[in-house]
Amino acid sequence: MSWMGEAVYIVLALALVLALLRLLAGPSLADRVVALELIASLTVGLIAANAVFADMPAALDVALVLALTGFLAAIAFSRYLERRGED
Repeated sequence: MSWMGEAVYIVLALALVLALLRLLAGPSLADRVVALELIASLTVGLIAANAVFADMPAALDVALVLALTGFLAAIAFSRYLERRGED
């Protein structure tokens, strides 16, 4: 693997650690939801980078499904938070 691939993995792993810290620290539920969405997006990035650098195009299908699932989860959490504020 080239230095470019290693740099991509290092940056994505560092971003995952920072997002995990935000998920654990909070302080509000909205912060945790955004951190969870970021973790899902970074995981999609890791899978996509692995698909490119390891020449496995089938892994892009997995990344696409995870991206769609994360998007739908973010919408569901947003609707929950919006309705919770009305009560």
